[in-house]
Amino acid sequence: MSDFGSLALLPTGLVVILALWSRRSIESLLAGSLLGAFMLAPHNPLGLLADHSLAVMMNETVAWIILVCGFMGSLIALFIRTGAVSAFSTALGARLKNRRQALMATWVLGISLFVDDYLNSLAVGAAMRKVCDSWRSSREMLAYVVDSTAAPISVIIPVSTWAVFFAALLEDGGLVTDGAGIRAYIDAIPYMFYPWLAILTVPLVIQGHIPLFGALRRAEARAAQSAQGLKEAEGTVGAAHAPPGAPPGASTASGWQFGAMMLLLVASTWYFDLDFLKGIYLTLAVYLVLIICQRGLSIAQCFDTMLEGFKTMLQPLAVVVCAYLLKGINDQLGLSDYVINSIGPYLSATSLPVALFVSMAVVSFATGSSWGVFVIVMPIITSLSQNLGADITLVIGATLSAATFGSHACFYSDSTVLSAQASGCNAYQHALTQIPYALFSATIAVAAFWLAAIA
Repeated sequence: MSDFGSLALLPTGLVVILALWSRRSIESLLAGSLLGAFMLAPHNPLGLLADHSLAVMMNETVAWIILVCGFMGSLIALFIRTGAVSAFSTALGARLKNRRQALMATWVLGISLFVDDYLNSLAVGAAMRKVCDSWRSSREMLAYVVDSTAAPISVIIPVSTWAVFFAALLEDGGLVTDGAGIRAYIDAIPYMFYPWLAILTVPLVIQGHIPLFGALRRAEARAAQSAQGLKEAEGTVGAAHAPPGAPPGASTASGWQFGAMMLLLVASTWYFDLDFLKGIYLTLAVYLVLIICQRGLSIAQCFDTMLEGFKTMLQPLAVVVCAYLLKGINDQLGLSDYVINSIGPYLSATSLPVALFVSMAVVSFATGSSWGVFVIVMPIITSLSQNLGADITLVIGATLSAATFGSHACFYSDSTVLSAQASGCNAYQHALTQIPYALFSATIAVAAFWLAAIA
């Protein structure tokens, strides 16, 4: 790892500036990575970039994300092609009487799918898009509700992929003793202020207690006035798989199929020790057998639909891969170490939780990495906590809150991109409308961490 000091901020700064200017995530991430490669190896930047690209593609976490998201796209494509999502949405919509009820139903459904944030974003967005469209709620509003019950709910429910990952990380980083990771995680849940606030802010926005403003207000006004405001973003799963007429002899899909398959996905993920990939494989296999037995689609139509569904996830997956590429460059530049070490001399046991939340939220937001960043900085967090005698429970709460903020607010994070993808809008539209509410929750979280530390 090199030590570039404050210069390590340049690639990420370039990414943020270009993304805000061009409203394009992939190109901005690649530009930042290329700048970092020139800084690290001015005589051979392309060689360094190639090495990092290969390392990213061989990274087990990246491979897991590609398979999970790709096959989740396949599953959703099958739901849409067979009409199962449409039937579920129609059945649910018949029980809802207004826009607020539709959005509250989205919020409740998101809370119920807490096992994994990817499952949550993709399934809830696909299921509720038609329902919210019928009540003239914008795709941006739907994406905000979906995203606010994706990573945040997965963090505060200890039976989730987030809990498994971070409990192991707490032990590996030395913040808690071996075997005590999940217990420490559970103890810290009441102090994970940001995810709690992000979730609880949603019904206040839906009910009008927190007013709509800025880009979200304009999006809602546009959707209320014209169907053009509900136009499907190009390349999303819904746009690619608007269900055609049922093939000859096909049985009509019913809403119970979507609900039953979602329950199977959640139950099988639990059964396989929170291995979401195995859960998707089993659910796909069962659903394929069900479709073929009902003569809903032929075998060829099923697999063509699965391939098309996988392809519609290429854009968000490309963003994730580019974000990991930038993360690798930033790691070698020493970005995380610089940010943490810059504030170390000014910290105390009381100020550490607030400082950790603010600094790591900034790093997680800027890099678009919710998990990878904390693998690198956990030893530093452990040293700071032990040296200052800080409250470990509060430190864990601040750390998980910062990770949640990065996942929730960053305009090119995997959670943001997938929530937008499933909801039918592009990631920039979603991030721009969501960030004022994310910052609102983050501001209150800062005050909460300060009060908890001095109590």
